Amino acid sequence: MRIIDLSSPIDAGGWEPNPVTHSVMSAVDGAEHMARRMRENWGIDFNPARLPGGELLSLDTLTLTTHTGTHVDAPSHYGSVAAYGRPKHIDELPLDWFVGPGVLLDVTDSPVGTIGVERLNRAFEEIGHVPREAEIVVLHTGAGRLAGTPDYFTRFAGLDGPAVNLLLDLGVRVIGTDAFSLDGPFGHMIGEYQRTGDAAALWPAHFAGREREYCQIERLANLAALPGPVGFTISCLPVKIAGAGAGWARAVALVDD
Repeated sequence: MRIIDLSSPIDAGGWEPNPVTHSVMSAVDGAEHMARRMRENWGIDFNPARLPGGELLSLDTLTLTTHTGTHVDAPSHYGSVAAYGRPKHIDELPLDWFVGPGVLLDVTDSPVGTIGVERLNRAFEEIGHVPREAEIVVLHTGAGRLAGTPDYFTRFAGLDGPAVNLLLDLGVRVIGTDAFSLDGPFGHMIGEYQRTGDAAALWPAHFAGREREYCQIERLANLAALPGPVGFTISCLPVKIAGAGAGWARAVALVDD
């Protein structure tokens, strides 16, 4: 079995709309910290030099949102009220949603904006496969090449509401994308709203989750490395954060050799 990494890193050095801070307590600092705690809390005078190499353990502290890097959006992210009852948080979702057969749709020809039902149906025809229940559909938009830059957050294609509902009608519970969002870029949505005056142009993919229970995987990576449109398993188990609307995921594809 081959394992293909489909995850983008959490990197404080990359550009983010909500900047990431990452501080490191080195192993040397960890030894001194431990010695100080022993002295202050228990009155024990301990020389850190007695540890191997004068080091104890390093410690990383990060400040970031749950929507940084590859992550899974829970229904509670879409709103506090849903047509199907109370939207679940990330720690309440069934694990079997996040491990299943994958379907890759190549929509790299899509311009910045939104992808509709017609383009999805054409994608099904191109691969000779219509997604079905329990399959995890991932969209290769090509946006991943811009990751780490400001353009990643403004130059991509997302799904419109009817396109999301088409996949949900087919039994799909989890939809992924290599773009920043499953919706189109903010500027595109605002432009459509100004042009039409229709609030349905605003976050249609996310708001579809208020009517029907489903999850999104956003900010996937390396989708071009998948062996084909089908024939692999995706695992995208989210971190179990109590009461959260999203959780980071180490998304991978499992391919039988």
